[in-house]
Amino acid sequence: MTGVIEARTSVVLADGRELFYFDDEPGHDRTASDTRSLHRPAGGAELRYDRLTGEPVLVAAHRQTRTVSAAGGDCPLCPSRPGHPTEIPAGDYHVAVFENRFPSLGGPVGGRCEVVSFSSDHDRSFASLSDARWLTIGRAWADRTAALSAVPGVEQVFVFENRGAEVGATLSHPHGQIYAYPYLPPVQAAVLRTARAHRGCLLCSIVEEQVAGPLVVAETEGFVAFVPVAARWPYEVHIVPRGCVPYLTDLDDDDLAELMCLYGDVLRRFEDLFGDGETAYMACWHQPPLNQTDLAHFYVQVFTTRRSADRWKFLASSESGAGAFINDVRPEAAAERLRNVPKPEPR
Repeated sequence: MTGVIEARTSVVLADGRELFYFDDEPGHDRTASDTRSLHRPAGGAELRYDRLTGEPVLVAAHRQTRTVSAAGGDCPLCPSRPGHPTEIPAGDYHVAVFENRFPSLGGPVGGRCEVVSFSSDHDRSFASLSDARWLTIGRAWADRTAALSAVPGVEQVFVFENRGAEVGATLSHPHGQIYAYPYLPPVQAAVLRTARAHRGCLLCSIVEEQVAGPLVVAETEGFVAFVPVAARWPYEVHIVPRGCVPYLTDLDDDDLAELMCLYGDVLRRFEDLFGDGETAYMACWHQPPLNQTDLAHFYVQVFTTRRSADRWKFLASSESGAGAFINDVRPEAAAERLRNVPKPEPR
């Protein structure tokens, strides 16, 4: 299990929300107070169920007023400066995690939504950060996974990043989110159904099948990154532990550092896939529901809806209406292209 994080500071924002600073090393003063006069927006989410499919749907109309596409000078994730307080009171920071001001969860629905800002630098991307910062982010994710898993009623902790307006990111500042679901989302529910039919850890079997072959993109001693044989998206990679590791909290610091470096490498390959460094992507950290570790362990899914330099995949009726995906790129060809993305200059 990951060790105690010494370089962590917690503060309370003006409206009572929690904020946690995670630093690359101890010794930074992050005690600046939030000087805003702030109240949480009224409203809250509703949890409804589709009667035809039985799947849960969140209705969160209050999110219509959330901040969208803020430039660097007005970005709520940049550090606060005189005359311009933001969501992050400190004048500088490494990694900051705070309760979302416009959450899809919480209140009567239960659960919690948190924002994770990867850097104080508005113009960076995850892939361009240092190895030390990648580890700090991994420690923050593990720390919050442990804390959110202890929240009453939470069934799954889901870490994710949307990078790029083309895939729905509302802010360009490098950041992601964590959702602590008070129910089991449809994808994880489907994974568990398949795992039960498999009668054992499904991901362990998949890793055994993918340890060598044309679908592997990159690998380390403890982890392998590969294109799934039935990838839904034009370019999609799964990163899976070679061992049966249920949650991020089950990794020690060395294993976490190894994983985060492989993850950063995969994101860099996605960014540079078409030679412009701007490929939008979604990154999803799928952790099993609480107390369901005998059937599946965690895995990372990274994908883009960009299928060529000037074309994007849109979910038309077959995908959106019927849930029947059609991939325009052969997974083997996608894996070869991702493997051959040129390596960047040493940082």
